[in-house]
Amino acid sequence: MQGDLHAWLNAAAGTDEEFVDRIWPLVLRRSPESDGRERALAKLREGTLSRAGLLQELVGSDEFRGVVLLDTGLARAVAERRHQGRPRELQAPAESDERALEIPWSLARYCGEQRVLDIGYAFAEPAYLAGLVALGATELVGADLAHADVPGLRPVVADVRELPFPDAWFDLAFCISTLEHVGRDNEVYDVDAAREDGGDQAALRELHRVLAKDGRLLVSVPTGVPEDQGWQIVRPPKDWIALFERSGFLVYEDELYVRTDNGWRSASLDEARVARYGAGGPGAGAVLLAELHPGSVGGKLRLAVRDARHRDEIRRSTIA
Repeated sequence: MQGDLHAWLNAAAGTDEEFVDRIWPLVLRRSPESDGRERALAKLREGTLSRAGLLQELVGSDEFRGVVLLDTGLARAVAERRHQGRPRELQAPAESDERALEIPWSLARYCGEQRVLDIGYAFAEPAYLAGLVALGATELVGADLAHADVPGLRPVVADVRELPFPDAWFDLAFCISTLEHVGRDNEVYDVDAAREDGGDQAALRELHRVLAKDGRLLVSVPTGVPEDQGWQIVRPPKDWIALFERSGFLVYEDELYVRTDNGWRSASLDEARVARYGAGGPGAGAVLLAELHPGSVGGKLRLAVRDARHRDEIRRSTIA
């Protein structure tokens, strides 16, 4: 016997329209596009497609594989936070972009901070935003040049180079795949902002200002062979690190990833600096993920002591 009567009756309940509108967001995390919805309903009416068959089609799609990848990343971040884990050596398929790494790497490093800022939230991956809200911070603020409504997040329209917040206000800030766009041509995002060659450094200095003395900044940037693409800039790993440090930050932890024919994997400095944007798939050919702390003499001393006590634990990828 396949299943039980109660389950069969539940599956057949309601109209086809109700079923389609219910199952699509559950599987693909979005509402059905009008053409796809009409095709599915037509086949259901004709009897050439069953409800189970529609579910099979959706689950078998490339889009659903992407949903699984991001959802798995969110689940990994939740599990790591339970024991204050710091996941490294993550993996992802070659056809995916860097979000599959950025989401678990960054969200896993949340440590219960109450005032949290996200830069660039308006165009962020919905899965990332869902994970961000699920952190449960007392105050979660999103700052961007564009406005977007995200339940659980307070939106602020602002340039990251000039934030409307007091000094030392936030305990934690996220800047995921955003820094490389600051001061660049933002026409692709349909927003207007002043062009500035040093926009990324200006953004870092402003983030330094609004972070508490013991605050943290979690950041990700594309890295590899230097390239100015107009709408964003790609820098070699060492150049990004130098920029972080010039902006007043101490690099507490970092990790490099490269996309290979066999998928994304953790990389050495030599591998990352020769990677090219768009090589082998969508987005970056390599990505730098880092945790930055406002620099201080005491911070450097504590970090040196930490490294001496835990010298077997890898903390940096950008040190040759």
